[in-house]
Amino acid sequence: MLGDLFTKPKKRKYATIPSDGTKADVPEGIMTKCPECKKIMYTKELQKNLMVCNYCGFHHPIGANTRIDMLVDEGSFEEIDANLTTANPLGFEDYMDRIEKDKQKSGLNEAIVTGHATIDGNPLVIAVMDSRFRMASMGSVVGEKILRAVEDADKTNKPFVIFTASGGARMQEGMLSLMQMAKTSAAFKRFSNHGGLVITVMTHPTTGGVSASFASLGDYNFAEPGALIGFAGRRVIEQTVREELPEDFQTAEFLLKHGQLDDCISRLDLQSKLSFILGIHVKTPEAGGDVDGE
Repeated sequence: MLGDLFTKPKKRKYATIPSDGTKADVPEGIMTKCPECKKIMYTKELQKNLMVCNYCGFHHPIGANTRIDMLVDEGSFEEIDANLTTANPLGFEDYMDRIEKDKQKSGLNEAIVTGHATIDGNPLVIAVMDSRFRMASMGSVVGEKILRAVEDADKTNKPFVIFTASGGARMQEGMLSLMQMAKTSAAFKRFSNHGGLVITVMTHPTTGGVSASFASLGDYNFAEPGALIGFAGRRVIEQTVREELPEDFQTAEFLLKHGQLDDCISRLDLQSKLSFILGIHVKTPEAGGDVDGE
């Protein structure tokens, strides 16, 4: 009995965060250190600021569902094709084990979430890639979900908005992965031929086959500040052209300066700008027309 009275309580887990040469113990998760400017801020304050650093404007990576919650009208999102999941067509060793680990880590079945939603009452079909799942590499399921989402947008006469974030094609699926470049690009072309509106928003990083296919095919091509966007890696290009590339090469700002983007938009301003564009292109009941514009 007396031994119970003197039992030491379990220690709460703490993280030590250096600041101005001193050390302070704070509960883990309460503070977040910006990887860009190294400033430390309250995590809750960072979340209120849409995970954009208050000091330098660095855009912290966010998951697909978090981005959707930040962007669309509350309660408007209806997910489609959530149960589509990856197979192992080439029998790649340990591939399915890695897929299962990513499912547990991200809470998703694949590296993209698609569905119907509204932004300020304007209807759209939205697709958001999530880098926590195999670095959002594009396999057969990612390509299929994009195809189905674009076809849904075509059938319902809604704009299609996609947020890209990818390391490129998924090598474990070989040629089936590379085929998704043509498959998604063809879907975008058919949608465009029917007068459909496509808005792409490239986030960090958008690279490889994704950047070389549907990510660059929007009627509006936007990007978040600081996003890495490109096909081949910097060192590969430098060795090929035998030149030293600019420091900001393959950043969103570099691409905007050279005419590859229509705008570089902060996450803090993106919802209002998308709402403005959608409002121009989409007739809503409040504007005196129906959703289908008939």
